[in-house]
Amino acid sequence: MKKITTLLLVVFLFAECSTVPITGRKRVNFVSDSQVLPASFAQYKGFLEENKLSTNREMTNQVKSVGQNISAAVDRFMRANGMAEDANQYRWEFNLIQDETVNAWCMPGGKVVFYTGIMPICDNENGVAAVMGHEVAHAFAKHGQERMSQGQLQQIGGLAVALGTSGESSQTQQIWNTAFGVGSGLGMLKFSRVHEQEADRLGLVFMIMAGYDGREAAEVWVRMNERSGGSSQPAILSTHPTNESRIQDLRNYLPTAKKYAAKFNKTGNTQMK
Repeated sequence: MKKITTLLLVVFLFAECSTVPITGRKRVNFVSDSQVLPASFAQYKGFLEENKLSTNREMTNQVKSVGQNISAAVDRFMRANGMAEDANQYRWEFNLIQDETVNAWCMPGGKVVFYTGIMPICDNENGVAAVMGHEVAHAFAKHGQERMSQGQLQQIGGLAVALGTSGESSQTQQIWNTAFGVGSGLGMLKFSRVHEQEADRLGLVFMIMAGYDGREAAEVWVRMNERSGGSSQPAILSTHPTNESRIQDLRNYLPTAKKYAAKFNKTGNTQMK
């Protein structure tokens, strides 16, 4: 057991910690943009070649316009807070795909996709901004890179447990491997929920910075909840917070988000602290 603990401590000592701007959360990320972004851009290009763009000009223009406004707010924030080098790495792009799936996503580096299926949930321009802010926030906070780093740490941790129990009985090895697998798995689910809440909150700040009504962020999840009939997995087994918890958190965070947005939008007064 002592040997396992020592090996796991060595693994985490090599992890590089940084801070997510605005939220101040400590994150572990040792995957560089140069490692991730070329593949991200290539995958996005391939996705667009294999999927049909929406022919609805009004909805397409709305997605692109809102995306440009929110990414401009993010870019403005980054350049005012010593993050110009990071800002230069983004290649913002916004596309609407003809697909009834209720979803939207953003790849590392700012490549965003909305599906036509989510547009009724968005319902209006402010709703589109709420979803867009959330997806853009994932890229801003580098959640994709962080998940990759955590996945690598999980693999290394599993190897450390295997090496640490190599001299133990097969029963002891099985107990430790099972404990690590279950524990790390639930840990990753919690980590995903942290990312989702962080993207909700950052997205709320960014959409307000871009001039949209932040009250609509919670209403998007009200409509999502109505569509799903209020059913959701227990939070501990879900990679996302429950709809109800998101609605409450977005409403509670709205006054704070407004204060941040007002502060960051003032010329010469955009510092995070």
